[in-house]
Amino acid sequence: MELPIGTLVNAGAVLAGSLLGVRMKSFFPDQVKKVVFQAIGLFVLVLGVKMCLTSNDELKILLSLFFGGLTGVVLKLDERIHKGADRLKHKLNIGQANFSEGMVTAFLIFCVGSMTILGAFNEGLTGDRELLYTKSLLDGITAIVLAASLGWGVAFSIIPLLLFQGGLTLLAVYLESILSPDIISDLKAVGGILILGIGINILEIKSIKMMSLLPSLIWIVIIHLIVNQF
Repeated sequence: MELPIGTLVNAGAVLAGSLLGVRMKSFFPDQVKKVVFQAIGLFVLVLGVKMCLTSNDELKILLSLFFGGLTGVVLKLDERIHKGADRLKHKLNIGQANFSEGMVTAFLIFCVGSMTILGAFNEGLTGDRELLYTKSLLDGITAIVLAASLGWGVAFSIIPLLLFQGGLTLLAVYLESILSPDIISDLKAVGGILILGIGINILEIKSIKMMSLLPSLIWIVIIHLIVNQF
């Protein structure tokens, strides 16, 4: 099985952008960082809405969010991931209060989206990395702005990025037989809703525990497989 080259390039672009953003932090006045961050939040909202419109199967999506959120709460995903990020921060002696916020926010922006899912599957199934290379360029630019605002946590988002996106690529071969166009469409729609939540958090409209909703991406596939049995 080949290495997920597209994901490795993506992680490298995020790391390079993050390092540049941290270095340029002092060149961005607070007012500029605030406006740029708000612009990212608005863009993320628009992206989320666009992704949500890829499906007309609202009931399955609602059920996936319900069971996904329930699973996330039972497993305490949000608390565990933030605590893990905080432990990493202390081990590396990084004195930034928003380290975990930067890591979690960056991971969600970089990994919960149509380009992640389709790009990973394209590489795994056909060897086509063009979409992931395009995503790498976009993520690298976004990482500069995020790191300038949220610091080193953005750079360390490459750890879950490698695990999640790289895992999707490696699993694509085994999932080929069950990934129908309808499932992929609903995966994008659920991802769009999660992206909307990220935008709401970035704009500080309301604080949503997005990591607790991540299992929804698994539940939408499970629900499709169950329904297809009848």
